[in-house]
Parts: sequence; C-alpha cells; structure tokens
Amino acid sequence: MKKVSSILWGIALVALGVIFALNALNITDFDVFFDGWWTLFIIVPCFIGLFTERDKVGNLIGIAVGVVLLLCCQGVLDFSMLWKLFIPVIIIIIGLKMVITGIFGNKANEILKKMKSEGKELHSASATFSSNNLNYDNMVFEGVELSAVFGGVKCDLRNAIIEKDCAIQATAIFGGIDIFVSDNVNVKVSSNSIFGGISNKKTAQKDVPTIYVSGTCMFGGVEIK
Repeated sequence: MKKVSSILWGIALVALGVIFALNALNITDFDVFFDGWWTLFIIVPCFIGLFTERDKVGNLIGIAVGVVLLLCCQGVLDFSMLWKLFIPVIIIIIGLKMVITGIFGNKANEILKKMKSEGKELHSASATFSSNNLNYDNMVFEGVELSAVFGGVKCDLRNAIIEKDCAIQATAIFGGIDIFVSDNVNVKVSSNSIFGGISNKKTAQKDVPTIYVSGTCMFGGVEIK
C-alpha cells in the first residue's frame, strides 16, 4: 500500500510541476489558484486513500465534502445548500457501503454466525464509561465481539492458540478498542466508519490463519497492533 501511495502522490506532484512549467513557458494559462483551489487538499488525499487504505467510507465522505465545497466556491451551489446536502450525501454513502457489504458478504460476520449456529461459545467484552481487558493467553481463539461506548477495550491475542481463520466484531462509539495480535497471523479489515476508523499495523504473512475484523466506528477507533 505504501508503494501505491508513493506512486499516486508522485504522479500528482509531477502533474502539478508540469502545469507550473507550461505556464512559465506561456504554453498554457491554467489558473492553479482558481476559486476553491484549497478544496483539493481535501479531495486529493481522500481520492488517493481510496486506493491505499482499507477504510473506503471515510475517504468517500471526504471526497463528497470536498466536491460540494468546490462547487460552492465555483458558484454552482449556494453555501446555504451545503448543510442541506451534507447529511443526505453521508447517508447515501453509508447506505451504498451496506448494500455492497450485503452483496459481497462479510467474512467476519459469516464466521461468527457459523459459530453461533454450531453452538460454540462466543466470548464478548464491552466497556461503557469504563475499561475492559480481555486476555487469551494459551487459549484457543475462534471469535469475539468487542464493544466500547465512551470507554476502552483491550483484547490481547498475542499468546492465543489460533489454528484456523477466526473473526472479531468490533464496535467503537466515542471509544477505543486495542487489539494485540502475534506476527504469525494475517489481519483483514472491513469497516463502516463515521469520523473514526480502523488502523491495522500488521504486515501480511503467507500460509498462516487470518483474523477477519468487522468494525463499526462512530467518533471512535479500533487499532490493531
């Protein structure tokens, strides 16, 4: 992902440099500082984030906000319409995300649903205006549901016994969830986030079990370490 991000940012800088050079040579007369040029600092990073980050919803919302602001600066839309369009656009994007998830499925939810149908014990940990620590040292791990509302949850899987693909469902609302995993697993994330997100700092491994994380974050975050 870092390589893709570097390439995309490199292309953007090269394009900007070419425009400045052509303007200097009087070959073109492109006004770089057009009305609303500053909205590019919102649109461009979010656009690149679509290709380099796992959480697409936040970037889509950022692009939508940037485009609406740009259209307002260009006189296409009135600033009085900004707040009227802001909420509907966010709702539409989240709805599309849910439709896509429903069509293509969510591996974490599938694993947890299968566990419940087979009568297996599904652990859970929640924290509301408090904190909660969950430790799986020398325990077989298959799945868990984590919830933090104005609180914090820590789930330690570094010494857990993980023999096959497993799942975590994490919900963080004005709260935070820290998940610690060992280096001998993969982590794949699917999230729905509004002013929050999931940070996955683990690098991909080959021929090892995968932990599928399904996250919902609202003004909160999940960090996988």
